[in-house]
Amino acid sequence: MNTDKSNKLRAVLFDVDGTLADTERDGHRPAFNTAFKAFNLDWNWDIDCYGELLDITGGKERIRYFIERYKPEFLTKANLDNWIADLHKTKTKHYVSLLEQGEIPLRPGVARLIHQLRKDGIKIAIATTTTPENVTALLKSTLGEDSPGWFDVIGAGDIVPKKKPAPDIYFWVLEQLELSAHQCIAIEDSENGLNSAHAAKIPTLITVNGYTRQQTFTNALAILSDLGEPAQPFTGITKNRNILNGQYIDTNMLNSLRDDQ
Repeated sequence: MNTDKSNKLRAVLFDVDGTLADTERDGHRPAFNTAFKAFNLDWNWDIDCYGELLDITGGKERIRYFIERYKPEFLTKANLDNWIADLHKTKTKHYVSLLEQGEIPLRPGVARLIHQLRKDGIKIAIATTTTPENVTALLKSTLGEDSPGWFDVIGAGDIVPKKKPAPDIYFWVLEQLELSAHQCIAIEDSENGLNSAHAAKIPTLITVNGYTRQQTFTNALAILSDLGEPAQPFTGITKNRNILNGQYIDTNMLNSLRDDQ
């Protein structure tokens, strides 16, 4: 781990689903439903149902939770773990197909901020519970074929034993970056994500979406509608003296937010 005590921002750690793009409602959810049909299941995760299931991080974990709560007869299925894994792989194929068709754009300000961070020499990383295939597909479909290589570290999927809200994925990313928590900022969209980053002692900025707008974000640096664009300013959901007059999140504002914690 880097022992430099400088307070200069060295890296920004991005969550993926709901943070980089609104992937949950119109991406993962319909992909799950298509996979259920492929497996001859009569399951359908509507918008409200999926909102409840988002409390569970990880696609395979989400399927198992749904079975335990709503379809307990499946708990006696032979080789249940393998069956869930196969169902999830099928879902991932359908999700990647949606991305390749350009159906899921990045949220406001995401591409702009990534390009600026690279220009400013600040490391960028991914810290997510979604699969590496999902991450790569989203980046390539929105930022270009070479974009996964822009990220200094991509932490995704099952590379750590416990998923968010456990801090494991953030500890892993910090170790790979060889940076300490105070040299970084995390950008998240959910309470689970905030709790994960906060447990790793990483200052965290929240950009909410339709599923997470009503969640509690104690310990966040700030809560915003999105990262904003010059012609499309963000809305500040919590007051913070360093963002009151801001239009969009850039490197300078990220440093100001950290100074204000």
